[in-house]
Amino acid sequence: MISPKNYAKANRLLPKGFKTANEFFDHVYKDKDMIWMGQNTNHLHEDTEITEAMINSIKNRDYCKYPPPEGFPELKSLILEDLGLDDGFDILITAGGTESLFLSMEGVLDPEDNVITCDPGYLIIDNFAGRFCKHVISVPIYNEDCNYKLSPELVKQNMDGDTKLVSLVDPLNPLGSSYNKDEIKEFVDISYDQDIYLFHDITYREFARKHHLMAKFAPEQSITIYSFSKIFGMAGLRIGAVIGSPKIVDSIRTVIINDLGTNLVSQKGAIAALNSKKNWLNNIKNQTRENQKIIKKAVDQVEGTFIPVYPSDGNMLAIDMYETGIKPADVAEFLLDNKIFAREGSYTSKLFGHRYLRVSFSIPKYHVEKFASCFIDAMETLQNSP
Repeated sequence: MISPKNYAKANRLLPKGFKTANEFFDHVYKDKDMIWMGQNTNHLHEDTEITEAMINSIKNRDYCKYPPPEGFPELKSLILEDLGLDDGFDILITAGGTESLFLSMEGVLDPEDNVITCDPGYLIIDNFAGRFCKHVISVPIYNEDCNYKLSPELVKQNMDGDTKLVSLVDPLNPLGSSYNKDEIKEFVDISYDQDIYLFHDITYREFARKHHLMAKFAPEQSITIYSFSKIFGMAGLRIGAVIGSPKIVDSIRTVIINDLGTNLVSQKGAIAALNSKKNWLNNIKNQTRENQKIIKKAVDQVEGTFIPVYPSDGNMLAIDMYETGIKPADVAEFLLDNKIFAREGSYTSKLFGHRYLRVSFSIPKYHVEKFASCFIDAMETLQNSP
């Protein structure tokens, strides 16, 4: 008999008519007219060197061979160069940022350890940490007092002698809050004073107005999670990396499952993406920031709604609608009926998910304009419904 595993999972509320999350996502994926604002994915890339590199790899039938088990050295070097890090760091290529999260948690944590995360946040981090440590302390950060982020002061208030790791998603999914240099330095001081690790998930860093890499200030205490899913527009290709000191990465090596390497074609695309980044980065950043203004204008027209963190430093933001009495899940249903996929808040918060809708906006401008119009219609319609 198999005993069920009682790991905490993200609360996925299914729209009407769907029995499983997989069935729902299959439906959304196959609908070519669906506007994709529910998973923070980036749809602004055109056919560039990235697609050409992967097509050429397939044409050459490179996929008949296994790649190097820890990633192509060229790709590893390009990632370190992209981050401005030197050879004093070690790096493993993974099947997306999610695998990096899991491997890091297993490689660093012991059963007697505590981990500090935040709510709202990327709940799969809590899930993974809970498998390998004693206790996950998810600190509520949905308020103006802490600027909607896990502050150094909150970490001090919630840590104890068993705290081993503090998890920082920067910018934060779902709110788009990020850290300035002074805050980063405060976290670094805490890490050295208390001998704890800082988990720095930088999946959305390129969308930020300014970003400060923890690894540059705390090379021995930080673990950096890197992803090609967002700014590079490669979410479905599942490729990422974990970066840290040789000591940290050696520990993570002991728990690697995919010892035959990460998708070869994806790695070829990632190499091309880094080599061509300067050609397209500013255009994508500028488009997302303009798109964010369109959403803000629409939200400002609906009484009782607001954006907690504006401007967002990510490619997503939260729209709080608690004062309207309208449920975010109902708004998500309304949008879905109009071919717009957005996410109600419970996916990223156990405590505050009933307050907000999360939307991402690294999509074409006319899609955002449709969302803005439909959001206003949804709020008006639902407000007047019995």
